[in-house]
Amino acid sequence: MDEKISLDDKYLKKTGSIYINGVQSLVRLPLIQKQRDLKNKLNTAGFISGYPGSPLGGYDLQLLRAKKFLSEHEIEHYQALNEEIAATTVWGSQQIEYKNKNKKDGVFGIWYGKGPGVDRSLDAFKHANAAGSSQHGGVLAIAGDDHGCKSSSMPHQSDHNFISAFM
Repeated sequence: MDEKISLDDKYLKKTGSIYINGVQSLVRLPLIQKQRDLKNKLNTAGFISGYPGSPLGGYDLQLLRAKKFLSEHEIEHYQALNEEIAATTVWGSQQIEYKNKNKKDGVFGIWYGKGPGVDRSLDAFKHANAAGSSQHGGVLAIAGDDHGCKSSSMPHQSDHNFISAFM
């Protein structure tokens, strides 16, 4: 049995085994969500925004490399100028009921950023969390903490900030 193996399997293969690292699994996550929504007859889209260079092991770079796969599934990736702008735009993706005109049933979102960016995004996080998501939306926030201060302006741990935002 000659099974053809491709590097694109990590984003395309729907059954069987795939070989994938943790960051690639975060890229695959919205693709899986889109498949689940389609299976449930939901017309959704995805929106991902964050800060380039986050210490999430190159998540932003993997998203750029997977642009073709994401775009084919109506998932947009927007690199923001800072984490606060990213958080605000992802929050905005959950407000589709206001201007949607029935184009989409919902938008699932992902925010990513550095620990110090969690600090600056707290206002947007608190307001977004209080407002909630669209009925068929939702948001995952991913913070790359840098305890050793290797790529950030200061060492950081985000747990307490997320708790204070009730997230």
